[in-house]
Amino acid sequence: MTEKNISPFAHVFLKLMQGPIYEEDKTYWKDLLSWQTELGKYLQQTGLQLVVSEADGFARLVQPEADESGERTLPRLMRKTRLTYEATLLCIVLREALDEFDIKGNGTRLFLTQKEIKERLALFFKERHNKSKLLKDLNKPINSLLNVGVLKTTREDAANKELHQYEVKRIIKALVNNEKLEEIKSKLKLHVHPVQQ
Repeated sequence: MTEKNISPFAHVFLKLMQGPIYEEDKTYWKDLLSWQTELGKYLQQTGLQLVVSEADGFARLVQPEADESGERTLPRLMRKTRLTYEATLLCIVLREALDEFDIKGNGTRLFLTQKEIKERLALFFKERHNKSKLLKDLNKPINSLLNVGVLKTTREDAANKELHQYEVKRIIKALVNNEKLEEIKSKLKLHVHPVQQ
C-alpha cells in the first residue's frame, strides 16, 4: 500500500480506535480538529459517531444503538463494560468531585490521591464493616476505572499507596452525564445511606 492511498486523517482515526483523544495530546488534537468534518463523515459511513467536546478537551467514538427498523444490524465494535457496584460508586464520587472542581475554577485538570478518594468514599457509609471492606479493596474499583479511561495514574508511591495520584479524565462527563448521574444516585440510595443527610 502506498502512502498516497492512505487518508490524511488515518492516524487520527486509528488513535480514536484505541480510545479517546485528549487535548493534552497536542498533535492528534490539532489534526482531529482540522479533519473533524471529513472524519465524522467517514465514521458515519461505518456506523460510528465522532463525539468531540472542545470545552472538556476530549474526543471519542460512539456506536449508536441499533434501531428497530429491521435493517441489518451492525456487529458491536465496542463492548459495553458493566462496572461493579464499587466502581459505580467511585464513578459517582469522581464525577461529583469534578463538578466541585469546575465550580471552584481551580484549573482544568483534577488530580486526587488515593487517600483523598478514600475520604470521599467514606462519606457514603455509616456502617463501619461496609466502609472498611470497600476502602481495603479500593484498588479493584480504581483499576476498573483505569481500564475504561476514567482515571489515569500520574504518580505512584511505592512506600505509601495512599499517595498514589490519579487524574480524573473529563470523559467521565460523557460517560456519566447529569441525567445518568441522578439515575445512578437514586439507585445507590437503595444500597448506601450517605452520612451527609
